[in-house]
Amino acid sequence: MTTETPDITRTRTGLDGVSWNILGQVYVPKQVSDDSIAWHATFPEETFVPPHTHPHQDEYIYVLDGQIDLLLGSKRTTASTGDLVRMPRGIEHAFFNNTGKPVTALFWAAPAGKLLELYRRIHNMSSPAEVMRVAREYDVVFAPPVSSAA
Repeated sequence: MTTETPDITRTRTGLDGVSWNILGQVYVPKQVSDDSIAWHATFPEETFVPPHTHPHQDEYIYVLDGQIDLLLGSKRTTASTGDLVRMPRGIEHAFFNNTGKPVTALFWAAPAGKLLELYRRIHNMSSPAEVMRVAREYDVVFAPPVSSAA
């Protein structure tokens, strides 16, 4: 069991100095407990996360800088700096950086589930198909990819 500890995760640092390369995106873990996991994400231009579902977790995105195009269920929408995106468990979602510049956001999911183990496993994995296959073992179910939410 992982419980929360009182502390500060400083700017530009992750827990234990860790950051993950997830298909060209940089995820920096900021908080992990059984109840939730939070990470800072940098999405380089033209990167995306294909449609997927978390059957056992609610996921959130707070856009720190930039704009993210989204698919939330069957709805296409956009979130900009200062917006909070809510993605309840079981709802298919995807996000895309179509802006031509990097986007940063704070993500979190509750409960944490197996996301920590998933990100550790797919760090530096270069094949999107392999990432999608492996993710299912960690309760993240990917649908066939789409090219853009815009």
